[in-house]
This record gives sequence, structure tokens and C-alpha cells, in this order.
Amino acid sequence: QVKLVESGGGSVQAGGSLRLSCTASGYGQSRYCMAWFRQAPGKEREGVAGISTGGGTTYYADSVKGRFTISQDNAKNTVYLQMNSLKSEDAAMYYCAASTLPLLSRVRGCTPASSNYNTWAQGTQVTVSS
Repeated sequence: QVKLVESGGGSVQAGGSLRLSCTASGYGQSRYCMAWFRQAPGKEREGVAGISTGGGTTYYADSVKGRFTISQDNAKNTVYLQMNSLKSEDAAMYYCAASTLPLLSRVRGCTPASSNYNTWAQGTQVTVSS
């Protein structure tokens, strides 16, 4: 079973940058897609970015395009979310997720929709002060 562990959350001033990391461990299951989601208090969970672990195709929510970059280091089983030009509205709990379902990943791709992912990390808090 795949286990995901995040790191890199914290507090930053508006306009600043943070990089989140998510490392996968475990055997017996392949990860086909990885993604980042976020959820602010009182709001629904929002898909931020997704990446295909095989081909590296990336997907972004419109709200973060041009500011956030998802990337991966398959040798380290790690996916990253580089967040630049942070805004107050980016403040949220950020969750890393993985899809270990080959058919679903092939049909739906790696877009950051919650229903596409079946394994979740515990979350890391990002706070942005103005």
C-alpha cells in the first residue's frame, strides 16, 4: 500500500514562495498520477495541480496557472509543488494525493479532481500573511 508524507508547509508573506514535497513509500502498487489539493476553512477542497508519473504531463487549476509548478523526481518517489507569488487566497491546508488505479488514470488522466485519486496524505498547512 502506498503511503504519502508531505513536508514544506509554513508561513510566508504575500508575494513570497514555498515549496511543498510529497514522498511516497510502500510496495506492491504503482502510482499513475500525483496531485495537490487544498482546502481553506469553510470552503470545498480544490484541485490545484496534477502530474502523470509516467509521461510528466501536468495540469493546473486556473487560479494557480503561472504561479505554481508541479514537478517530480521519480528516483526519489517525490512530487513537488513550487508556489510563487503567493496570495492570501492561497492559504489553506494542502494535501498530496496519488492514484494507484491504472484504468481510472488512463481514462480520466491526471487532472486534479478528487474522484481521480484514492490515496491521500495527512495535509500540510500553508499560511499567507498580507
